[in-house]
Amino acid sequence: MLFTDVLKQIDHSAEQTIQLPEGWGQGRALFGGLTAAIAWQHAHYGANKEQALRAFTVSFVAPIQPGMAVLKRRVLREGKNVTQIAVEIEQDNAVVLAALASYGRSRPSAVRVTDTPAAQVPGREHGPAFPKIAILPEFTHHYDYSVSVGGLPFSGNKSREFGGWMRYSEEQQPITIGLLLGLVDAWPPALLPHLNVPAPASSLTWTIEFPEPLDSHKSSHDWWQYVAYIDYAADGYGHTHAHIWDDSGKLVAISRQTVTVFG
Repeated sequence: MLFTDVLKQIDHSAEQTIQLPEGWGQGRALFGGLTAAIAWQHAHYGANKEQALRAFTVSFVAPIQPGMAVLKRRVLREGKNVTQIAVEIEQDNAVVLAALASYGRSRPSAVRVTDTPAAQVPGREHGPAFPKIAILPEFTHHYDYSVSVGGLPFSGNKSREFGGWMRYSEEQQPITIGLLLGLVDAWPPALLPHLNVPAPASSLTWTIEFPEPLDSHKSSHDWWQYVAYIDYAADGYGHTHAHIWDDSGKLVAISRQTVTVFG
């Protein structure tokens, strides 16, 4: 099942049940980028059309499994300028994911700081792709990568930076927040290249911020640029931030994660 096919199950209902697919595994759970996108799509149907998504925060409470899941949406507050929407995904009557979507209307302001970090990602020809091998998580087979910053996971590369280029292998749809969430989370945690042998790792919390609305002329099959930076890592946890640019070098998102690693 394609990423967009999963999201098409979601309608405007404040509470509904959907089927989570096989084929998108990530260790013992479903791929976090897909479940985050499901939560965003559900939240988005409760948003004011005149307000744009400014930030989206996800807490991965428990491993989500393929099968039936219940989505619940609650508008915490809808104001003239800002709306806050909470979404939960439940399986077996327990919360497995909780998310908060913050929407805001553009308005005049005396503060304007629009210089953004420039994309300095080496070209795709300078980095290897992830090999299509069984040891990699199942969901990675839905993406194309070029790792041109840092090293491959479990390569012992000690760089604090990790990233390169990414796109969907099969999806050719106008880009949406949901599809972009899948792209950004398709990258393994930036801690993994530091390891010499495979070890499990997962996102604990994830916040992604959007400076401007996405350019709908861009496609999920276009190449996008991603660089993550390790701010701090110790005691089995890592704190990272990342910038995401389109293929022309325009900043489209800022991502921050708390990651657990068992190695």
